[in-house]
Amino acid sequence: MRSDPIDKILLIPIARFINNSTTGGILLFASAVTALILANSPFQDDYHHFWEYTFSIGFDEFVMSKSLHHWINDGLMSVFFFVIGLELKREIMVGELSKPKNAVLPIFAGLGGMVIPALLFLTLNLSGGAFTGWGIPMATDIAFALGILYLLGDRVPVSLKVFLTVLAIADDLGAVLVIALFYTSDISMMSLLFGGGFLVILIVANVLGVRNTVFYGIVGIGGLWMAFLLSGVHATVAGVIAALTIPANVKIQDKKFVVKMNALTNDFEKSTPNNVTLLTYEQLHIVDRIRFYSKAALTPLQRLEHSMTPLVAFVVMPIFALANAGITFSGSFAENLISNVSLGVILGLVLGKFIGIVGVSKIIIKLKLAELPEGLNWRHIYGVALLAGVGFTMSLFITDLAFVSLEHIIQAKIGIFVASTICGISGFLVLRKS
Repeated sequence: MRSDPIDKILLIPIARFINNSTTGGILLFASAVTALILANSPFQDDYHHFWEYTFSIGFDEFVMSKSLHHWINDGLMSVFFFVIGLELKREIMVGELSKPKNAVLPIFAGLGGMVIPALLFLTLNLSGGAFTGWGIPMATDIAFALGILYLLGDRVPVSLKVFLTVLAIADDLGAVLVIALFYTSDISMMSLLFGGGFLVILIVANVLGVRNTVFYGIVGIGGLWMAFLLSGVHATVAGVIAALTIPANVKIQDKKFVVKMNALTNDFEKSTPNNVTLLTYEQLHIVDRIRFYSKAALTPLQRLEHSMTPLVAFVVMPIFALANAGITFSGSFAENLISNVSLGVILGLVLGKFIGIVGVSKIIIKLKLAELPEGLNWRHIYGVALLAGVGFTMSLFITDLAFVSLEHIIQAKIGIFVASTICGISGFLVLRKS
């Protein structure tokens, strides 16, 4: 097969770069470092002001205006959670989570990784008006944690990535519930009701055999996601829920597919060529049939996952990191670092996550309610427990909801940054030697 110079020079190297499992993680952390540099440079005011530009969508009297930062966190991040939902559904159907017993361990470990950090934070902040920040160390930043894990490439087993994904999703969904119940002042039940209606439509469409991904996109984004956004509940939850409704069945089974492909390739080989680069009408018809059966042999779930993963890794996550990782360290860093709020966040994310995840995992396994996933050992669990302490996104989000005082906000953000750095580096080092 002939390879053009443009393929050798540009397209093939780019494809290799994109398909490298560590590339997405490298870009993610490069974006985070860039954000930190800008947020602490002479351009810091311009950096923060940029994300506050208002962007509006709508028509006539129905117009929704949100800051660019808000659209990124509730919009682009919903795409990320949608892909995570697709991966989770695939794993539930045919992967590590196909047996319910395999999901028990990461889900309960995630629960332990929420409760213990909150309790440790409260031990230092029961008085002084800072107790409302108890939810800050509960959440795991699934994007950064998985990014660090993927930097390790083949050094860690796939089952560990699945374990962390399920744990982090359970953790983040738990954090979203906490936000909805304790940090949301106004929840629109009417919007949630509309969201439930759109969810029913998606489920019914799946049952009836609708496989058009455009339909699921319109109903999922224009209906379910928009309803959640207007409800006051974090819209990223809609991404996971919508993903679970995507069909995971094929139109043509593998054996029939092989028969059809053999017949069509034989027909193509026997067809009369026209000795130019253009195909004949007969050849074009055969190629169209090959394309039809190839699409029919793939599930909509796998098609979407395959096509959207690069979008998330190379567009969504770098933009998200640029918008969220820019913490400005103003005032006395040392003084803020040793405050009860900062220490409570660090204690919760570094020790609380580790104790909660490892402790609950040992209890669950001791009671024989679950087993360690195949290929994993306790060092893997220790490493994941440390990575779960990387709390950037949701922790920063909850900080702005929990506190009114600018002093408490600065202290909490410093604690998040320090704890996430400690957990990210130590988790990476532990897993690198596993």
